[in-house]
Amino acid sequence: MSDATPRGHPPHRPPRRPRARRRPPARRRSAPVTGEPLPERAGETTAEQPWPVRLLSRKIAAYVARMSPVWVEGQIVQLSRRPGAGTAFLTLRDADVDMSLPVKIAARDLPDVSEGTRVVVHAKPDFYLKNGALSLHAREVRAVGLGELLARIEHLKRVLAAEGLFSPERKVPLPFLPACVGLVCGRESKAEHDVVVNARERWPGVRFAIREVAVQGVGTVAQVSQAIAELDADPEVEVIVVARGGGSVEDLLPFSNEQLVRAAAACRTPLVSAIGHETDTPLLDLVADYRASTPTDAARRVVPDVAEERRGVLLARQRLRASVVGRLQSEQAVLAAFRSRPVLADPTTMVTSRATDVARLLTALRHATTTRLERSTAALESQRGHLRALSPLATLERGYAVLRTGSGAVVRDPDDVTAGDVLDARVAGGHVTVEVREPRP
Repeated sequence: MSDATPRGHPPHRPPRRPRARRRPPARRRSAPVTGEPLPERAGETTAEQPWPVRLLSRKIAAYVARMSPVWVEGQIVQLSRRPGAGTAFLTLRDADVDMSLPVKIAARDLPDVSEGTRVVVHAKPDFYLKNGALSLHAREVRAVGLGELLARIEHLKRVLAAEGLFSPERKVPLPFLPACVGLVCGRESKAEHDVVVNARERWPGVRFAIREVAVQGVGTVAQVSQAIAELDADPEVEVIVVARGGGSVEDLLPFSNEQLVRAAAACRTPLVSAIGHETDTPLLDLVADYRASTPTDAARRVVPDVAEERRGVLLARQRLRASVVGRLQSEQAVLAAFRSRPVLADPTTMVTSRATDVARLLTALRHATTTRLERSTAALESQRGHLRALSPLATLERGYAVLRTGSGAVVRDPDDVTAGDVLDARVAGGHVTVEVREPRP
């Protein structure tokens, strides 16, 4: 192994160009103990006829050698590039989970990259027989630019928005005064201090269920997602805060990861996202029920200020007292106005005034009735005089009589009767029956 070979990596072998080689005729291997031929396939092995390690390693190496070159994306976590060495070695780690592979590449083909850079590598898988290590023999390395990362996030944002994960109808209102707040933050981070200290200054009785996880680099997505699921399953937790301080776009990439965003969307407990500074907007901010610009802002949002609430209660009590006193004063003024009226000052005034009116009306009624009777009596006497003057009784009183025949006809001419007729004579004093002896014209 040369001096340029770092610890933990297989020894460097110069790249070989693929060339056509004639395979030697297959030779049937024999078992080291029994001397019987070894199985050709893994499924044919038994406890009596196992494969030796060398055979398994060769078969794995042969299988890996048949693999085509592949493009792989990851993050450089270790880089060894010594001056004068023809080969450079690096470790390529997955951006979301704790998995890595060693990579070797010709030093002249490695661009100017550093540890922490996200790259895509075009490499051929290689299996080292002696220690069974799988590595990549890179042919080309390209750094993933910030613009490409942002473009990927923007594409994912459109996809999730089309699914309705950012819809305002999905947002859940935060509780007014949560008894227990779930907090997902880094280990001994300033974000944890900002949230806890500011929240307890505002409401000393608030309790926290804290989950300290990785908030940068590998493991962030899995640990934060698991912490959210644990707090969501806790019935005492009424609101969850995911907090992290500021950082570069690369540092905040895990909070735009699709797996983490979907885990937050599946959370039934109200979720507050407080990632980075106010200008940072990871996708977690869009799916959360409330986006806080900073961890301090999250603390102010999840719990009320006890001093402010006391002032509010005091002002409400003052307004209520003023309203009640004002209403009582208004009703007292109305009652005093009613009591000051004459009818309430002397209740007999109403009866006395009405009695005077009744007496006056009775007098007027009597006078009108008397006058009407006198006038009617005079008119009646006048009519009586006229009637008496025109009445036949007056004529009869002067000695005249009215003769009527038996049929009731008035005798007006001597020719109306004959001798011997009996007539009724009406005189002033009554009736007289007379007999006609001789009518004379």
